[in-house]
Amino acid sequence: MTELLADYGLFLAKLLTLAAIIVIVAGAVAGMARRQQHEPELLIERLNDRYENMALAIKRATLGHDAWKKLRKEARARDKARRKGEGPSSRVFVLDFRGDIRASATTSLREEISAVLTAAEEGDRVLLRLENAGGTVHEHGLAASQLARLRSAGLHLTVAVDKVAASGGYLMAVMADRILAAPFAILGSIGVIAQLPNFHRWLEARGVDFEQVTAGRYKRTLTVFGENTEAAREKLREELEDIHQLFRDEVARHRDSLDVEAVATGEAWYGTRALELKLVDELGTSDDWLMKAAGEADLLHVRWRVKRRLPEKIAHRATAAWNGLVDALADRVWRDRLVR
Repeated sequence: MTELLADYGLFLAKLLTLAAIIVIVAGAVAGMARRQQHEPELLIERLNDRYENMALAIKRATLGHDAWKKLRKEARARDKARRKGEGPSSRVFVLDFRGDIRASATTSLREEISAVLTAAEEGDRVLLRLENAGGTVHEHGLAASQLARLRSAGLHLTVAVDKVAASGGYLMAVMADRILAAPFAILGSIGVIAQLPNFHRWLEARGVDFEQVTAGRYKRTLTVFGENTEAAREKLREELEDIHQLFRDEVARHRDSLDVEAVATGEAWYGTRALELKLVDELGTSDDWLMKAAGEADLLHVRWRVKRRLPEKIAHRATAAWNGLVDALADRVWRDRLVR
């Protein structure tokens, strides 16, 4: 019996020790999370340096020792001259926007644009690398309005589309002075869609009533659980047509050479065809554009980064995973639509 109690006491001591370790670790993690800096920061990278370093790395591997030393000396001289203000007189601010259904990158975009506007001088330009298949109307409308701030300030804006700028993404693209697209990038989809499932018959078959009370004739049109009426459907169609008209008007205002009525059908086109329809101004990739500009301007990649606490990181990753799932489903719909 004494031996049993001793074993039990030893087990209990181990258990309490393990619990104490867990509590200490959890406390340490929580303390670290509380001590984390939450101040957002603006990150600036000079892309010219990246291209020059890539070129030097290749040349170092292919040239002789003396030739390499000469090139390295020249690169240092150029860098020294730049630091003295003897480099390119103009600058290109490079921004990125990778969209999702909710255009969540707008939060960073608005801060980046505000930073650019505080520092921009005459002759500076902006390149936005845009990848956006569209989503909610009001959030993509806000993203487009942020880009309109650049044009209002007199900054020349080029939007480069390497993959997709469709629907709300194209609404953003038309804010540019010039649109550049890769030959197989997807552009257009000037249309509006609303869809939702309805479980009314399924609930009715199981004897479940759904009650919905509203004040205001059109407070709610279509519903997920109630019985939808033709009047409600017609009202929703009117709302969609109104949004579509606003979309068309905005495109026409910024792309006066475009036959909006011919392309505002909800269809999307690849870059080559989009050029023929004047949805874009030229074909090419953002890489080509930047490498050409590197010889005549300082390329400054501007990014706004917000540090998050541990719980916020977990929530952000969960949200990102959900958005990734939604985007994957949307991408599947695009592929099916285009293949057919």
